[in-house]
Amino acid sequence: MATTSKQRLALAVCDFLSSSLEDGTLSADDKDSIDVAINCIAESFKVDPTDKAAVQSAIGSQNLTQIYGVYEKLKSSGKAASSSSSPSSAAGASASAPKLPTDEEKARAEELKVQGNKAMTSKDYARAIDLYSQALALHPGNSIFLSNRAAAYSAARDHESARADAESAVAADPKYTKAWSRLGLARFALGDARGSMEAYSQGIEHEGNGGSDAMKKGFETAKRRVEELEAEERDSGNPVPRGAPAGVGAGVNAGVSGGLPDLSSLAGMFGGGGGGGGGMPDLSSIMSNPMFANMAQSLMSNPEMMQNLMGNPRLREMADRFSQGGGMPDMASLMNDPNIAEMARNMMGGGGRGGAPGSGGQ
Repeated sequence: MATTSKQRLALAVCDFLSSSLEDGTLSADDKDSIDVAINCIAESFKVDPTDKAAVQSAIGSQNLTQIYGVYEKLKSSGKAASSSSSPSSAAGASASAPKLPTDEEKARAEELKVQGNKAMTSKDYARAIDLYSQALALHPGNSIFLSNRAAAYSAARDHESARADAESAVAADPKYTKAWSRLGLARFALGDARGSMEAYSQGIEHEGNGGSDAMKKGFETAKRRVEELEAEERDSGNPVPRGAPAGVGAGVNAGVSGGLPDLSSLAGMFGGGGGGGGGMPDLSSIMSNPMFANMAQSLMSNPEMMQNLMGNPRLREMADRFSQGGGMPDMASLMNDPNIAEMARNMMGGGGRGGAPGSGGQ
């Protein structure tokens, strides 16, 4: 199944070449050359032109020839409008503007969006992307449809497409704050922590009243990552080992008086304190540990805590990396994130930060 915009375009090109043989545009003598071209495209972009479902998902309701036909019409209409110097040129420019959707098209697009939402709930992300794309074909530039498709792309781990859709959504309607949140998540997943922080900041500004908890948590996570990167740049001349007992790791345990347990033993269960190469954790040790039993009980009894946990972009990035064989993260670095540390305290039933009573969070 094609997962990126370029892979879907490659499938559309392969479909165009095959159709050109079938409809007589090209002669039978050209068949061998066309087959070689299709095979080269398929191999280069890692797609399967024989997968009918993948091709249909890529081209949607219009094939490449039809799409290019629309482009040529718009292009010729634009030239006609720009070459006109008479008083009627304003009318010509109006005629070349994109056609507004009819009420019927808007209603159909809304139905497709609802179906896309159901596909998202079922985790059928490829179908959700296709349905949102069909809705956008009927109602182009709709910020909600673009934002929803961005969410589907993120769920399918096509973060580049998610960023492109989210950027289009906020350009179409800067007040639609969900699009800012999805832009922040996509940028963070692509390693652009500063851009992510900017997106969440815009979302907080447009939400007003200091922003929602989810938007603020996204901002704090991105901000923390920016600070980590800046610290790494400053300390690049004398880097601290990722698994060192002092420095970052010590700061996690020492900075929370009575709030979090010693993470060194916890990291040992996960194959070591360093990130990336620890392998699979010792599951028997984990499940017999009372700290984890307390965490599991807290999660099962508090659905909102689970939702906040999965909405944290730092944890989403960690889960993606682990599922792709990247090993366990650096526990000390992870717990430096104030949002994750706060979640851990809540799950483990720990007290607040050290200091005077009442000096905790908001």
